[in-house]
Parts: sequence; C-alpha cells; structure tokens
Amino acid sequence: MNQKQQKPTLSGQRFKTRKRDEKERFDPTQFQDCIIQGLTETGTDLEAVAKFLDASGAKLDYRRYAETLFDILVAGGMLAPGGTLADDMTRTDVCVFAAQEDLETMQAFAQVFNKLIRRYKYLEKGFEDEVKKLLLFLKGFSESERNKLAMLTGILLANGTLNASILNSLYNENLVKEGVSAAFAVKLFKSWINEKDINAVAVSLRKVNMDNRLMELFPANKQSVEHFSKYFTEAGLKELSEYVRNQQTIGARKELQKELQEQMSRGDPFKDIILYIKEEMKKNNISEQTVIAIIWSSVMSTVEWNKKEELVAEQAIKHLKQYSPLLAAFTTQGQSELTLLLKIQEYCYDNIHFMKAFQKIVVLFYKAEVLSEEPILKWYKDAHLAKGKSVFLEQMKKFVEWLKNAEEESESEAEEGD
Repeated sequence: MNQKQQKPTLSGQRFKTRKRDEKERFDPTQFQDCIIQGLTETGTDLEAVAKFLDASGAKLDYRRYAETLFDILVAGGMLAPGGTLADDMTRTDVCVFAAQEDLETMQAFAQVFNKLIRRYKYLEKGFEDEVKKLLLFLKGFSESERNKLAMLTGILLANGTLNASILNSLYNENLVKEGVSAAFAVKLFKSWINEKDINAVAVSLRKVNMDNRLMELFPANKQSVEHFSKYFTEAGLKELSEYVRNQQTIGARKELQKELQEQMSRGDPFKDIILYIKEEMKKNNISEQTVIAIIWSSVMSTVEWNKKEELVAEQAIKHLKQYSPLLAAFTTQGQSELTLLLKIQEYCYDNIHFMKAFQKIVVLFYKAEVLSEEPILKWYKDAHLAKGKSVFLEQMKKFVEWLKNAEEESESEAEEGD
C-alpha cells in the first residue's frame, strides 16, 4: 500500500510519416513543362494565354515556382545565372523575348502580367524580384531583348504593377560602365512617359528617393547635367533632361541655403559670403531672383523673433539694417527687387506679428539702397500679392505718394536744367 504505483506508459508501433507530411521535392522542371505545354497549346493569342495562366494557378504551385513562371513568360524558359537559356531545356516562343519589338505588343504582354498578378496577389513580390534579377542579367540578353524588356518595364511602372525601386538594379557598376544602363533607361523612360507623363514619372521617382540619382546611370566621369542632358535630348527625351536639370538646380539651391545659414551663424564677413554666392550662381546657373529669395529666407531664419507685435518691428529693423549690404549686392535688377518685395509681403502676412512692420521694412530697404522707386511703385500699382493686400497697400499709401512727388520734382528739376 505504501509503495507508489507506477505510472502507465505508452508503447507500441511507430507510425510511418504519411505521404502528405513529407516535404515536397523542389522540381521546377516538371512545373516548366506544364506551363510550356499550356502556352504552346494557346499559341500567340495573349487573351488565351491570360486565361490559361489564370486557370493553371488553381492546379500548379505558383507561390513556390514564381521565378520559373516569370522566367518562362519573359525569356521562354528557365534562365541560368547570367541570363542564358540552357540549350537542352524545353522552351516556348510565347514570351516577351520572342515577340515583336513594338510598343503595342509590349502593352498586350503588360496586360498578361497585370491580370496574373491581380488574380494571384502573392505574386507581386516574386515579380518585383524577377524584374530586379532580369535587369542585372541585361548583358546576357540581345539588344532586341533588352529593348522589349525596357518597354515592358516602363509600361508596368506606369500602371503601378512595378515600383520604381526596381531601377536600383540599373546602377550595377558593370552595366553602367558598358553603357547598358543608359541605353536601357532611354527605352524604359520613353514607354513610361508615353503611358503617363513626366510629372507622374517624377512623383514615382520621388517616392523611392530616386529623383536625384538618375545621373548615376553614367560612369562617375560623365555624371554631369550637361552630359545627361545631351544624351537624353538626342535620344528624344528632352522632358527628362529638363527634369534632371531642374532637380539639380533645386538641390543646388537647398545646398546654397544651408551653407548660407551656416556662414551667417558663424558671422563670416559679407564680402566672403557674397563671393561664395556669386560662385554658386555661376556654377549652378542660379538666377539673381532665386538668390535674393534664398538670402531673405536665410536672414529671417537666423533670429528668434519677439512674440509681441510692438517690439518685433523694432527688432526686425535693427536686424535687417545689419544685413542690408548683403541684400543690396543681389538686387541689381528690377525683377530681383520686385521678388524681394513679394517675399517681404508673404513673410509679413504668414507671420502675424509682422503685419504692421511691412512698411517700415520697405522704407529701411529704400534708404539702404536695397530697393528703388520703380519696383516699389510697380508693386503698389499691380504686382503685389493678394495676401494681406488691403492692409499693406494702406500702410504704403503715404510713402508711395511721397515717392511719386519726389519723382515728379526730380523730373521737373531735370527739365529746368535742360
């Protein structure tokens, strides 16, 4: 009774693993044979091809053999590393590489991929990986095959089937060095812009931070706006050349503003700052109107402004008087003066504490020879912004009348002198 009873134990025969529990052997060859046979039976009717692929997804393991499936649809069979088709492999002519080299045919093939991926959403990632791989294999394809792939890729980028991040593959050093990337990009962007426009292309590139990387399609010694512009303009893509030029200018402007603010915070002499700005203007083809707007913005961002309206005007005048020589150096044209006036108006409107300071700032700049009579009168007459228009015009009324009288007096004095 005191002895512990032994716990029962399970014993008996070990069961064999059931067949369905065994790991299925990876066999892309058998999968390939099924797909190729089906494509051969459908022929070149791409509507029939799309229907066959749709139906086959219920019977064949697309998830497991996605790479093989896309290899066949693009190249006609499984691709070996480097992009070659093995001679002894079964292949089909119902594929992108065996099709006609024209936009209409590639648009029809794009529909096949669209329908397939819409039907089997899990293929999205596999297809993206496939295209990245194909781009790295470009040297293994003929020029005609590359052209077809470029057109197809451009169409698929335009309709959103592919993400612009796939273009990273084109920055492969060997492809860039041998000019393959740039030539491929020409065909790709032509079909992309043909489907959408340059603005839609720009949005897609910006989303993946590729809007400033297009010059990397060329080797380092040719990565200039001039070379890019010449190459793509001659290839019939002037809008892409202009887009890249604008992007470079935007980048240069941002860099200029950043450096300018650093120079101001360090208290660098104005002559050094002016010299730097003029060099940047020349190097990056930046206009004086653009520069005066950058200087104004930089000058106004270096101060912690008082929140009291009665004190901020006095603070602004003291601060701007200090920087008036810098501003004066870049208002040598009437249009630059007008640009500055509009920037002052915009700033005073957007920063409520400055609403009453507008006239005082303009008068200061007039006395400091940053602004002259003609642009001020033009601003007052018809070149002002709608922002705070009634408030600012009322503020300027007496000063503008004084300017007009002074102008009339100087004209009559000149006439008397004659």
